[in-house]
This record gives sequence, structure tokens and C-alpha cells, in this order.
Amino acid sequence: MAAPIYTQADYTAALQSLLPRGLVWPRDDATVQAQALSGFAQSFARSNGAASNLLVDAFPATVVQLLPEWESSLGLPDPCAGAQPTLQARRAQVVARLSSIGGQSVAYYTALAAALGYSITVQQFHPFRFGRTFGTPLGAEDWADAWQVTVAQYTINRFQLGTDTFGEAFASWGSTVLQCELQAAQPAHTILNFNYTN
Repeated sequence: MAAPIYTQADYTAALQSLLPRGLVWPRDDATVQAQALSGFAQSFARSNGAASNLLVDAFPATVVQLLPEWESSLGLPDPCAGAQPTLQARRAQVVARLSSIGGQSVAYYTALAAALGYSITVQQFHPFRFGRTFGTPLGAEDWADAWQVTVAQYTINRFQLGTDTFGEAFASWGSTVLQCELQAAQPAHTILNFNYTN
């Protein structure tokens, strides 16, 4: 069931119905009394709209007005988002931070990237050992701690009606947010490489 939306006219009618009866309490819209009540009703309608938006802002995936509060509780915005991040990118960062449960598995990093809006593949490396297949890349002991994320060089985030706000770009591209977030989440002893494809 959707929350009721009451307009200024609804509140004006409600306030007029609360007035006592009699000649001194006219119900005509052209009177000074009705215009004064209409002024109060405008404030009530604005409060009703804000309360209805609170239902939308209560969820990080749809937040607009309360986004700064969500961000400040998660230590955002941070340098990962860039100088002027879009609303969609800011929301994605909030959702990714809230839904992140931590981990060191391929599935965890793939899910973290998906929450940020990127599709990645993760490759793990191993140091060279005798008995491995011919043609396998040779690697030193550091390869035991190395892993590589493959992502499209230009991931395009397009403007979405109902999600983004007026004034934002129709498209933004790049993987800097992904790279920064994964570097912040990678285990300290590992070596993370990025492979960008066309």
C-alpha cells in the first residue's frame, strides 16, 4: 500500500472543516481567512511530501535527500569516487559498503565489484613448480600472493530515469572507483594487478 499524498488543497479543505460554523467562519475560497489557511496548508503539504520521501530515503539503493547522512556514517565520500561523482555512483558505493561482509575469496571480490556496477573476472597465480604443464607462465615466490582483476577499460554507466537526478551527465565511464575500492579491500600481503580490456 502506497503512502497517501495530500495536496495543499486537501489540507486547506481539512483546515476549513475544523472551523466552527457560523457567518464569521466563511468557507469561500476568496476570503482572507481561506487564503490564510491555504498558506498554512502549503507548509503541511510540503511536510507530507518530505515524509513520503523519507520512505524512499530510508533505503540506500533509492536514497536522494539523506545520501549525505548515509555517506557520513560509512566514511564516504572518499577519494575513490573522484571529484564529482554521480548520484548513481555515490549510491552504489553506499550499497557496496553496507552489503560488504568482508572476505578474501574470488566470489567476494566479484560480488563487491557487481555492487559497484562492474563485471569482473579474477585470476589467481601460483609460483612455478616442477611438474606443471609446459607453457605455464613462470613466476617467482611473489606469484603466490598475486591476483589479477580483468575489467572492461571503459565501463559505461548510463543515465537512468527515476534513479539519477536532473543535471547529471547522460553517461560516465571509467573504472577508477572499482580500482580504488578493490585496492582498499585487498588483503595487505597480496599484489593486485588490473587488466583492462576493450
